[in-house]
Amino acid sequence: MTFRDRREAGQRLADILQPEADTENLIVLALPRGGVPVADEIAKALHAPLDIVVVRKIGAPGNPELALGAVASGDIVVLNEDVMMECGLSREQIEPLVDATKNEVRARELLFRGSKPDPALLGKRIILVDDGLATGATMRGAISAVKAKKAASVVVAVPVGSREACEAIRNSVDRLICIEIPQAFYAVGAWYQNFMPTEDEEVQELLRQY
Repeated sequence: MTFRDRREAGQRLADILQPEADTENLIVLALPRGGVPVADEIAKALHAPLDIVVVRKIGAPGNPELALGAVASGDIVVLNEDVMMECGLSREQIEPLVDATKNEVRARELLFRGSKPDPALLGKRIILVDDGLATGATMRGAISAVKAKKAASVVVAVPVGSREACEAIRNSVDRLICIEIPQAFYAVGAWYQNFMPTEDEEVQELLRQY
């Protein structure tokens, strides 16, 4: 199964999540940028507010694609101790990278949210949404950020994900909804007919509607 675009993917997830409609204390949180149009369809269908949780990967020195961990909204830091060990790096050594990533996260939040304050998540029912899970590292950062703010429950909803990523996060949330978990996973974009980048302006415009 492939999805026509992020909008259709969000509509399919919204159908599954329909029993949550009009639930008290429900908030839909998207991982920008690609998760926002998916989450917008869910938020509209469930009559819930939409906001974002920004997560940025902490890239390894000389190999920025290798994730040492991630920083999420609220200065939440999640480190991958195994990767750090493989790279021979201590927490003290990567502190400058962590600080730089925190600054990136704050800048992205300002870009997307402007002066709008962070949502209060204490006691809230959270649906975390992205356009797919490859390694799951970004989503794990988002889950940690939401739990640090004392959310009552956390549901992760994605259209497609690798088996490894889904298994890695399944036990850390109350519910995982992933429509497609293919045996052979290549990339998130392979499961979309249209996977054009989501622009900053689209994210800003969608968030202004809530």
